[in-house]
Amino acid sequence: MKNKYYLIFVGLLFFWSCGSDKATETNVEPISYREVPEFSADSAYAYIQQQVDFGPRVPNTQGHRDTRDWLIEKFESFGLKVQTQDFQATTYDGLKWDLSNIIASYRPEASKRILLAAHWDTRRIADKDTERIDEPIDGANDGGSGVGVLLEIARIIGTYENQPEVGIDIILFDGEDDGEPENANLRNSSQIWWCLGSQHWSKTPHQNGYNAYYGILVDLVGAKGARFYREGYSMQYGKNIVNKVWNFGSELGYSDFFIMRDSPEIIDDHVFVNRNAGIPMINIIEFSPDYGFGHYHHTHADNMDLIDKRSLKAVGQTVLFTIYQE
Repeated sequence: MKNKYYLIFVGLLFFWSCGSDKATETNVEPISYREVPEFSADSAYAYIQQQVDFGPRVPNTQGHRDTRDWLIEKFESFGLKVQTQDFQATTYDGLKWDLSNIIASYRPEASKRILLAAHWDTRRIADKDTERIDEPIDGANDGGSGVGVLLEIARIIGTYENQPEVGIDIILFDGEDDGEPENANLRNSSQIWWCLGSQHWSKTPHQNGYNAYYGILVDLVGAKGARFYREGYSMQYGKNIVNKVWNFGSELGYSDFFIMRDSPEIIDDHVFVNRNAGIPMINIIEFSPDYGFGHYHHTHADNMDLIDKRSLKAVGQTVLFTIYQE
Protein backbone atom coordinates (compact mmCIF):
# COMPACT_ATOMS: atom_id res chain seq x y z
CA MET A 1 0.00 0.00 0.00
CA LYS A 2 1.33 3.42 -0.88
CA ASN A 3 1.21 6.28 1.59
CA LYS A 4 -0.75 9.40 0.66
CA TYR A 5 0.47 12.91 1.22
CA TYR A 6 -2.30 15.37 1.76
CA LEU A 7 -3.14 17.88 4.45
CA ILE A 8 -6.53 18.99 5.69
CA PHE A 9 -6.53 21.84 8.12
CA VAL A 10 -9.61 22.44 10.23
CA GLY A 11 -9.42 24.90 13.07
CA LEU A 12 -11.44 26.86 15.56
CA LEU A 13 -10.35 30.40 16.39
CA PHE A 14 -11.15 31.84 19.76
CA PHE A 15 -11.47 35.59 20.03
CA TRP A 16 -11.53 37.33 23.39
CA SER A 17 -13.39 40.62 23.49
CA CYS A 18 -12.55 43.43 25.90
CA GLY A 19 -14.43 43.13 29.15
CA SER A 20 -15.68 39.66 28.34
CA ASP A 21 -14.65 36.44 30.01
CA LYS A 22 -16.13 34.27 27.30
CA ALA A 23 -14.53 33.12 24.07
CA THR A 24 -16.31 33.51 20.79
CA GLU A 25 -16.04 30.43 18.62
CA THR A 26 -15.66 30.98 14.90
CA ASN A 27 -15.62 28.07 12.50
CA VAL A 28 -12.87 28.26 9.90
CA GLU A 29 -13.42 26.80 6.46
CA PRO A 30 -11.27 23.69 6.07
CA ILE A 31 -8.34 24.04 3.71
CA SER A 32 -8.36 20.88 1.67
CA TYR A 33 -5.48 19.66 -0.50
CA ARG A 34 -5.62 17.07 -3.24
CA GLU A 35 -4.42 13.61 -2.40
CA VAL A 36 -0.83 13.13 -3.57
CA PRO A 37 1.04 9.87 -4.23
CA GLU A 38 4.25 9.13 -2.40
CA PHE A 39 7.49 10.13 -4.10
CA SER A 40 9.96 7.23 -4.09
CA ALA A 41 13.47 8.36 -3.21
CA ASP A 42 14.69 4.83 -3.93
CA SER A 43 13.44 5.12 -7.50
CA ALA A 44 14.98 8.57 -7.99
CA TYR A 45 18.28 7.29 -6.59
CA ALA A 46 18.27 4.39 -9.06
CA TYR A 47 17.71 6.83 -11.93
CA ILE A 48 20.73 8.83 -10.81
CA GLN A 49 22.84 5.69 -10.54
CA GLN A 50 21.92 4.70 -14.10
CA GLN A 51 23.01 8.09 -15.43
CA VAL A 52 26.34 7.85 -13.64
CA ASP A 53 26.80 4.32 -14.96
CA PHE A 54 26.63 5.68 -18.51
CA GLY A 55 29.71 7.75 -17.69
CA PRO A 56 30.07 11.53 -17.89
CA ARG A 57 27.31 13.00 -20.06
CA VAL A 58 29.59 15.40 -21.90
CA PRO A 59 28.18 16.39 -25.31
CA ASN A 60 29.64 14.60 -28.35
CA THR A 61 30.58 11.54 -26.27
CA GLN A 62 29.15 8.03 -26.20
CA GLY A 63 27.96 8.49 -22.60
CA HIS A 64 25.97 11.51 -23.70
CA ARG A 65 24.38 9.65 -26.63
CA ASP A 66 23.54 6.58 -24.54
CA THR A 67 21.95 8.70 -21.83
CA ARG A 68 19.87 10.61 -24.38
CA ASP A 69 18.42 7.39 -25.79
CA TRP A 70 17.70 6.04 -22.30
CA LEU A 71 15.95 9.22 -21.15
CA ILE A 72 13.69 9.22 -24.19
CA GLU A 73 12.83 5.56 -23.63
CA LYS A 74 12.05 6.10 -19.95
CA PHE A 75 9.70 9.01 -20.56
CA GLU A 76 7.92 7.10 -23.31
CA SER A 77 7.55 4.06 -21.05
CA PHE A 78 5.65 6.30 -18.60
CA GLY A 79 3.20 7.27 -21.33
CA LEU A 80 4.43 10.82 -21.88
CA LYS A 81 4.70 12.37 -25.31
CA VAL A 82 8.40 12.93 -26.04
CA GLN A 83 10.15 15.14 -28.54
CA THR A 84 13.69 16.42 -28.83
CA GLN A 85 14.99 19.80 -29.84
CA ASP A 86 18.27 19.07 -31.60
CA PHE A 87 20.63 21.92 -32.35
CA GLN A 88 24.31 22.79 -32.58
CA ALA A 89 26.12 25.25 -30.33
CA THR A 90 29.63 26.65 -30.18
CA THR A 91 31.54 26.38 -26.90
CA TYR A 92 33.79 29.01 -25.32
CA ASP A 93 36.81 27.35 -26.91
CA GLY A 94 35.35 26.93 -30.39
CA LEU A 95 34.04 23.37 -30.30
CA LYS A 96 30.87 22.49 -32.19
CA TRP A 97 28.55 20.52 -29.95
CA ASP A 98 25.49 18.54 -31.02
CA LEU A 99 22.95 19.17 -28.26
CA SER A 100 19.45 17.89 -27.50
CA ASN A 101 16.82 19.38 -25.25
CA ILE A 102 14.44 16.58 -24.28
CA ILE A 103 10.78 17.54 -23.78
CA ALA A 104 8.30 15.09 -22.20
CA SER A 105 4.67 16.20 -21.99
CA TYR A 106 1.80 14.96 -19.84
CA ARG A 107 -1.69 15.90 -21.05
CA PRO A 108 -0.36 17.88 -24.03
CA GLU A 109 -3.92 18.97 -24.87
CA ALA A 110 -4.38 20.85 -21.56
CA SER A 111 -4.31 24.64 -21.81
CA LYS A 112 -3.01 25.26 -18.27
CA ARG A 113 0.54 23.96 -18.07
CA ILE A 114 3.31 23.70 -15.49
CA LEU A 115 6.94 23.53 -16.61
CA LEU A 116 9.47 21.40 -14.73
CA ALA A 117 13.12 21.44 -15.75
CA ALA A 118 16.62 20.19 -15.01
CA HIS A 119 19.81 19.78 -17.06
CA TRP A 120 21.08 16.38 -18.11
CA ASP A 121 24.65 17.06 -19.28
CA THR A 122 27.77 17.07 -17.09
CA ARG A 123 30.90 19.20 -16.89
CA ARG A 124 33.89 18.15 -19.01
CA ILE A 125 36.48 19.40 -16.47
CA ALA A 126 36.88 19.28 -12.70
CA ASP A 127 38.25 22.81 -12.50
CA LYS A 128 37.56 23.25 -8.78
CA ASP A 129 39.44 20.07 -7.88
CA THR A 130 43.12 19.68 -7.02
CA GLU A 131 43.69 16.56 -9.12
CA ARG A 132 42.44 15.15 -12.43
CA ILE A 133 41.38 18.67 -13.23
CA ASP A 134 41.14 18.03 -16.97
CA GLU A 135 38.88 14.99 -16.58
CA PRO A 136 35.05 15.12 -16.68
CA ILE A 137 33.04 14.70 -13.48
CA ASP A 138 30.38 12.09 -12.70
CA GLY A 139 27.78 14.80 -12.09
CA ALA A 140 25.70 12.65 -9.73
CA ASN A 141 24.29 15.76 -8.10
CA ASP A 142 25.04 18.44 -10.70
CA GLY A 143 22.75 17.18 -13.41
CA GLY A 144 21.96 13.67 -12.24
CA SER A 145 19.89 14.53 -9.17
CA GLY A 146 17.51 16.92 -10.92
CA VAL A 147 16.94 14.43 -13.73
CA GLY A 148 16.38 11.61 -11.22
CA VAL A 149 13.74 13.63 -9.38
CA LEU A 150 11.91 14.56 -12.58
CA LEU A 151 11.99 11.01 -13.91
CA GLU A 152 10.31 9.79 -10.72
CA ILE A 153 7.70 12.54 -10.99
CA ALA A 154 7.13 11.51 -14.62
CA ARG A 155 6.66 7.89 -13.56
CA ILE A 156 4.08 8.89 -10.97
CA ILE A 157 2.00 11.24 -13.09
CA GLY A 158 2.15 8.90 -16.06
CA THR A 159 1.27 5.62 -14.38
CA TYR A 160 -0.76 6.30 -11.22
CA GLU A 161 -4.56 6.30 -11.27
CA ASN A 162 -4.58 9.55 -9.28
CA GLN A 163 -3.12 12.10 -11.71
CA PRO A 164 -2.69 15.90 -11.78
CA GLU A 165 -5.39 17.95 -13.47
CA VAL A 166 -3.03 20.32 -15.30
CA GLY A 167 -0.74 19.70 -18.23
CA ILE A 168 2.92 19.25 -17.34
CA ASP A 169 5.99 19.65 -19.53
CA ILE A 170 9.31 18.29 -18.33
CA ILE A 171 12.27 19.79 -20.16
CA LEU A 172 15.78 18.42 -19.71
CA PHE A 173 18.13 21.10 -20.97
CA ASP A 174 21.41 20.14 -22.59
CA GLY A 175 24.71 22.03 -22.54
CA GLU A 176 24.13 23.68 -19.16
CA ASP A 177 27.32 22.73 -17.40
CA ASP A 178 30.01 24.08 -19.69
CA GLY A 179 31.56 27.53 -19.51
CA GLU A 180 35.13 28.66 -19.05
CA PRO A 181 37.31 27.13 -16.33
CA GLU A 182 37.10 28.68 -12.90
CA ASN A 183 40.72 29.87 -13.04
CA ALA A 184 40.72 31.11 -16.64
CA ASN A 185 42.99 34.14 -17.07
CA LEU A 186 41.18 35.45 -20.12
CA ARG A 187 37.42 35.33 -20.51
CA ASN A 188 35.24 35.91 -23.53
CA SER A 189 32.42 38.03 -22.17
CA SER A 190 30.63 38.38 -25.52
CA GLN A 191 28.01 35.90 -24.31
CA ILE A 192 27.17 33.44 -21.54
CA TRP A 193 28.89 30.16 -22.40
CA TRP A 194 26.85 27.89 -20.16
CA CYS A 195 23.08 27.19 -20.06
CA LEU A 196 23.27 26.63 -23.81
CA GLY A 197 20.13 24.50 -23.97
CA SER A 198 17.90 26.90 -22.07
CA GLN A 199 19.23 29.87 -24.03
CA HIS A 200 18.26 28.09 -27.25
CA TRP A 201 14.86 26.84 -26.06
CA SER A 202 13.82 30.13 -24.45
CA LYS A 203 14.26 31.93 -27.78
CA THR A 204 12.87 29.12 -29.95
CA PRO A 205 10.48 26.96 -27.89
CA HIS A 206 9.55 23.47 -29.05
CA GLN A 207 6.03 24.73 -29.78
CA ASN A 208 5.04 28.06 -31.32
CA GLY A 209 3.40 30.30 -28.74
CA TYR A 210 4.23 27.93 -25.89
CA ASN A 211 3.37 29.23 -22.46
CA ALA A 212 3.16 27.87 -18.94
CA TYR A 213 1.54 29.10 -15.75
CA TYR A 214 4.92 28.88 -14.02
CA GLY A 215 8.06 26.74 -13.94
CA ILE A 216 10.26 25.00 -11.37
CA LEU A 217 13.93 24.23 -12.08
CA VAL A 218 15.65 21.60 -9.92
CA ASP A 219 19.45 21.64 -9.82
CA LEU A 220 21.89 20.24 -7.24
CA VAL A 221 19.06 18.74 -5.19
CA GLY A 222 20.47 15.42 -3.95
CA ALA A 223 23.49 16.09 -1.74
CA LYS A 224 23.82 15.05 1.88
CA GLY A 225 22.92 17.92 4.17
CA ALA A 226 21.49 19.99 1.31
CA ARG A 227 19.77 23.26 2.19
CA PHE A 228 17.66 25.20 -0.27
CA TYR A 229 17.50 28.96 0.10
CA ARG A 230 15.30 31.41 -1.80
CA GLU A 231 17.52 32.22 -4.78
CA GLY A 232 17.68 35.85 -5.90
CA TYR A 233 16.37 35.66 -9.46
CA SER A 234 13.61 33.29 -8.30
CA MET A 235 12.49 35.92 -5.82
CA GLN A 236 12.72 38.62 -8.47
CA TYR A 237 10.67 36.83 -11.09
CA GLY A 238 8.47 34.48 -9.06
CA LYS A 239 8.33 35.46 -5.41
CA ASN A 240 4.81 34.13 -4.95
CA ILE A 241 5.81 30.79 -6.45
CA VAL A 242 8.85 30.57 -4.18
CA ASN A 243 6.71 31.29 -1.14
CA LYS A 244 4.15 28.68 -2.16
CA VAL A 245 6.74 25.95 -2.73
CA TRP A 246 8.74 26.74 0.40
CA ASN A 247 5.56 26.84 2.51
CA PHE A 248 4.43 23.50 1.09
CA GLY A 249 7.86 22.07 1.89
CA SER A 250 7.55 23.26 5.47
CA GLU A 251 4.01 21.91 5.84
CA LEU A 252 5.16 18.52 4.57
CA GLY A 253 7.85 18.38 7.25
CA TYR A 254 10.87 19.50 5.23
CA SER A 255 11.58 22.85 6.86
CA ASP A 256 15.15 21.66 7.53
CA PHE A 257 15.66 21.62 3.75
CA PHE A 258 13.60 24.60 2.59
CA ILE A 259 15.13 27.52 4.45
CA MET A 260 13.20 30.78 4.76
CA ARG A 261 16.21 32.89 3.91
CA ASP A 262 17.32 34.61 0.70
CA SER A 263 20.48 33.77 -1.24
CA PRO A 264 22.23 35.65 -4.08
CA GLU A 265 21.25 35.48 -7.74
CA ILE A 266 22.59 32.59 -9.82
CA ILE A 267 22.66 32.55 -13.62
CA ASP A 268 21.06 29.18 -14.21
CA ASP A 269 18.60 27.83 -16.77
CA HIS A 270 15.64 29.57 -15.10
CA VAL A 271 17.06 33.02 -15.87
CA PHE A 272 16.63 32.55 -19.63
CA VAL A 273 13.19 31.01 -19.27
CA ASN A 274 12.18 34.12 -17.32
CA ARG A 275 13.89 36.70 -19.53
CA ASN A 276 13.38 35.28 -22.99
CA ALA A 277 10.29 33.08 -22.74
CA GLY A 278 8.45 35.25 -20.22
CA ILE A 279 7.55 32.28 -18.03
CA PRO A 280 8.03 32.84 -14.28
CA MET A 281 10.39 30.06 -13.24
CA ILE A 282 12.01 29.50 -9.86
CA ASN A 283 15.12 27.50 -9.00
CA ILE A 284 15.42 24.92 -6.24
CA ILE A 285 19.19 24.74 -5.89
CA GLU A 286 21.75 24.19 -3.15
CA PHE A 287 23.52 27.54 -2.94
CA SER A 288 24.26 29.04 0.46
CA PRO A 289 24.24 32.79 1.16
CA ASP A 290 27.20 32.11 3.46
CA TYR A 291 29.58 30.03 1.33
CA GLY A 292 28.01 29.56 -2.11
CA PHE A 293 28.12 26.13 -3.73
CA GLY A 294 28.98 22.98 -1.81
CA HIS A 295 32.51 21.60 -1.57
CA TYR A 296 31.75 19.03 -4.28
CA HIS A 297 30.81 21.57 -6.96
CA HIS A 298 32.74 20.93 -10.20
CA THR A 299 34.98 18.36 -8.51
CA HIS A 300 35.23 14.58 -8.60
CA ALA A 301 33.51 14.50 -5.21
CA ASP A 302 30.26 14.92 -7.14
CA ASN A 303 29.67 11.18 -7.24
CA MET A 304 27.13 8.69 -5.88
CA ASP A 305 28.67 8.82 -2.39
CA LEU A 306 27.34 12.36 -2.17
CA ILE A 307 23.70 11.49 -2.88
CA ASP A 308 21.25 11.29 0.02
CA LYS A 309 17.77 9.88 -0.43
CA ARG A 310 16.42 12.24 2.24
CA SER A 311 17.30 15.25 0.12
CA LEU A 312 15.74 13.64 -2.95
CA LYS A 313 12.60 12.88 -0.96
CA ALA A 314 12.26 16.42 0.37
CA VAL A 315 12.52 18.02 -3.06
CA GLY A 316 10.60 15.39 -4.99
CA GLN A 317 7.65 15.21 -2.59
CA THR A 318 7.42 18.99 -2.38
CA VAL A 319 7.44 19.52 -6.14
CA LEU A 320 4.97 16.67 -6.62
CA PHE A 321 2.67 18.12 -3.96
CA THR A 322 2.84 21.53 -5.60
CA ILE A 323 1.79 20.40 -9.06
CA TYR A 324 -1.03 18.26 -7.67
CA GLN A 325 -2.61 21.36 -6.09
CA GLU A 326 -3.00 23.17 -9.44
